[in-house]
Amino acid sequence: MWIANQWMDYEILDTSHGEKLERWGNYVLVRPDPQVLWDTPRKLPGWKRPNAHYHRSSRGGGQWEFFNLPEQWSIHYRTLTFQLKPFSFKHTGLFPEQAANWDWFSEKIRNAGRPIKVLNLFAYTGGATLAAAAAGASVTHVDASKGMVGWAKENAKSSGLEQAPIRWIVDDCMKFVEREIRRGNHYDGIIMDPPSYGRGPKGEIWKIEEAIHPLVQSCAKLLSDKPLFFLINSYTTGLAPAVLSYLLGIEVDRQFKGKIAAEEIGLPVSSTGLVLPCGASGRWESR
Repeated sequence: MWIANQWMDYEILDTSHGEKLERWGNYVLVRPDPQVLWDTPRKLPGWKRPNAHYHRSSRGGGQWEFFNLPEQWSIHYRTLTFQLKPFSFKHTGLFPEQAANWDWFSEKIRNAGRPIKVLNLFAYTGGATLAAAAAGASVTHVDASKGMVGWAKENAKSSGLEQAPIRWIVDDCMKFVEREIRRGNHYDGIIMDPPSYGRGPKGEIWKIEEAIHPLVQSCAKLLSDKPLFFLINSYTTGLAPAVLSYLLGIEVDRQFKGKIAAEEIGLPVSSTGLVLPCGASGRWESR
């Protein structure tokens, strides 16, 4: 498992009965987590006095209960600063486990010894975009949500990267990739963080089981003559790490002959020493 264990401003304090107790900077939140199948005693005081608690509904979805939480606050990871705010379906605007991948591709970018162009698809609030830009890459950031792209720009400004070579695109990811192929554009690194299900800006429906292979197939056509890396993230429980490695093997490694690895990604739990699984990632890298 790849573990994001270098955070100073974030930690999972404890897990119990389908929920996790988290510290986001100076604030403690309780949020549901489907991987927490155990019911252990809740001894930490944060369980009884969190700053906010997201309650899942038996009918699907849920809602926040706020006690003492600002509308927005910030946390830091290395040189990056992220603006957080609670919004629909338990999210805060950041997936901390992805720091394990940020560190991996950032090192590759810094050590490449040449200019690196990165394409980040389903780029959300820009964690991977900013990590790549801070490492020296020029980045094309693509997300179907105008609000998420705006949030990512806010994070770029907070991180001192507002002048970095980042191209901000609001578009359906597959349609953008198809246009980039026609334009003849190429990238040295590709990152994708596709949802299990989603809609594009014009109502396009995305189902990962049906769409992921055609997308990877198309993205392989965008790789430069000397690609550096290709990263696929997945939060879909039915998509095992091995599936991601097979996709990369079929569409990327047959052409470029590098190295493939795929693992669960996770976050350490301070109270128990366990690691909470948070999805899976597949990595291809040049030799």
